[in-house]
Amino acid sequence: MIRSLALLLALAGLASATPKPDVIVALDGSGQYKSLQEAISAAPMKTDPATPRWVIFVKAGTYNERIYVQRERGNIHVIGEDRAKTVIAYNMHANMPGPDGKPIGTFRTPTVQVDGDGMIWENLTLANTIGESGKMVDGLKVGQALALRADGDRLEFRHCRFLGWQDAILTNRGRHYFFDCYIEGSVDFIFGAATAYFDHCHIHELREGYFTAASTPKDAPYGYVFADCQLTGAEGAHAYLGRPWRNFAKTIFLRTEMSAVVPAAGWNNWSKPDAELTTLYAEFGSTGPGANDAARVKWAKPLTAAEAATLTPAKVLAGHDGWNPQP
Repeated sequence: MIRSLALLLALAGLASATPKPDVIVALDGSGQYKSLQEAISAAPMKTDPATPRWVIFVKAGTYNERIYVQRERGNIHVIGEDRAKTVIAYNMHANMPGPDGKPIGTFRTPTVQVDGDGMIWENLTLANTIGESGKMVDGLKVGQALALRADGDRLEFRHCRFLGWQDAILTNRGRHYFFDCYIEGSVDFIFGAATAYFDHCHIHELREGYFTAASTPKDAPYGYVFADCQLTGAEGAHAYLGRPWRNFAKTIFLRTEMSAVVPAAGWNNWSKPDAELTTLYAEFGSTGPGANDAARVKWAKPLTAAEAATLTPAKVLAGHDGWNPQP
């Protein structure tokens, strides 16, 4: 759904702006590598943000592999041939046993884990394909299952799809920018302590739950900002805008189109009344059947136009180095 001139221009310029790849990944052997992990592991250790990124082009296909980007190999640009047909997929979940026989837990399940800084992922799909949480697979009840764990700083995700159910995206640390992305899941499927800006993204609830569960550190000026986004849901689905994983959670929605998937109350306190005093949950310019300022919980904050205007990527993501990712 094209929702602004800026987005239209960005999409129009996508093909022409694609940089020349340093290596190509292709399942059919037509590139230098058949595995994306092999290509990433072969990338030079260029962590200086002033140097050109190492560019990996990934041809269409489903790559059934787990990806780990170590801190020493940041500054990489991964570009898919087709965001719906270039798929990185795996199927681990929290209740699977580890080497010690105990459940591995949520944080060890990601299909893609990024520790390196300054990385761009563009025009592809990251998926955890284990399926709906609560169902039985191989005698185990499916638990939390990450498609992405983001631990690096200055990470960009452009024209990507993220597919999962419970806990699909963990923004664990750092600053992240999501532009024109599609994200689907159910419970707490965007969660974590990072500062993240979601610009013109489509976020889809599969069943019922919570779009976000921020754990913003107490002294962090920003948590999650969703600007000019679209919230939808499957038939009969319901999802709160957020609930506080930690008591200083910060989540803001700006000019977001909300379907009836969002209940009138908007936000949930996770049965923690004390969190109502410390969280920052706010909206400005919400539209659609799910927008209901009058019925929102009293502890959420309506923003003024002047306050909303300050919440740009340049402001929210600036940090110590003035980072300002562009659409």
